[in-house]
Amino acid sequence: VAGQNYSMVSVSEFILVGFSTFPPHLLPAFFLLFLLMYLFTLLGNLLIMATVWSERALHTPMYLFLCTLSISEILYTLAITPRLLADLLSTRRTIAFAACTSQMFFSFTFGFTHSFLLTVMGYDRYVAICHPLRYNVLMSPRGCTCLVAWSWAGGSVMGLVVTTAVFHLTFCGPNEIHHFFCHVPPLLKLACGTDVPIVALGVGLVCITALLGCFLLILLSYAFIVAAILRIPSAEGRHKAFSTCASHLTVVVVHYGFASVIYLKPKAPQSLEGDTLMGITYTILTPFLSPIIFSLRNKELKTAMKKTFLSKLYPQSS
Repeated sequence: VAGQNYSMVSVSEFILVGFSTFPPHLLPAFFLLFLLMYLFTLLGNLLIMATVWSERALHTPMYLFLCTLSISEILYTLAITPRLLADLLSTRRTIAFAACTSQMFFSFTFGFTHSFLLTVMGYDRYVAICHPLRYNVLMSPRGCTCLVAWSWAGGSVMGLVVTTAVFHLTFCGPNEIHHFFCHVPPLLKLACGTDVPIVALGVGLVCITALLGCFLLILLSYAFIVAAILRIPSAEGRHKAFSTCASHLTVVVVHYGFASVIYLKPKAPQSLEGDTLMGITYTILTPFLSPIIFSLRNKELKTAMKKTFLSKLYPQSS
């Protein structure tokens, strides 16, 4: 009877225990480091958007997609990092049930939108290098708008499907989430009922299928791109063609490298600290690296940034 009464209790809030196992004296250092990385991520992405907006030469599909990617990255970090920073300085790390639901929805929506946009950018590079004469037709303003809209719609559907599936379950027992944000695996451990394994399998399959599908499409794009580049007779031509893909390819490797470490790691018993630090790689480190890679590896963008912002700071040097 006691067990039945216990199962009737529904959880109204969760406790995020992600950083509570770390020594307290380390938390201010974590706070400062993550705050600086977060501000740099925001600044880097805003800088990319401002440069593309102000430089007419960059008003091309490739940079439109890059701007949209920056927006998705800003929103993704906004869904997770401010809450994480507040919890690092707080002793009471509770999150309301509704706030946990919305955090999961937005983190999955913007996370998958990011993956879909990286796929679209791979397709854009494929068309530019393999079908240059048809580029303006295939990547028309209307076509680009549709690709961006479908990426956002796809991300929203993924967010809705995952969040609805997880929060449709009953949470009746312990309410401690062994993570620093509302992530699926630690939440599923708190759910009760016979359908938890089915939901866990369904959500896992949906996420891995979407991520793997995006990754395979990007790989396919690059298989065609490499074949086309190898057919270019001059070394300079080959280098020029590949240099337009370098930043995108690097971001893809970083993005999917960290994602595969998280999602495909063996389910061996691991410490909470280990899980927390692994989580930091894709919630803070990947978004932090992305604008750096695009700014440093993309020659056109780097030149435009210098022209746009240095000329404003030092008018006499331009």
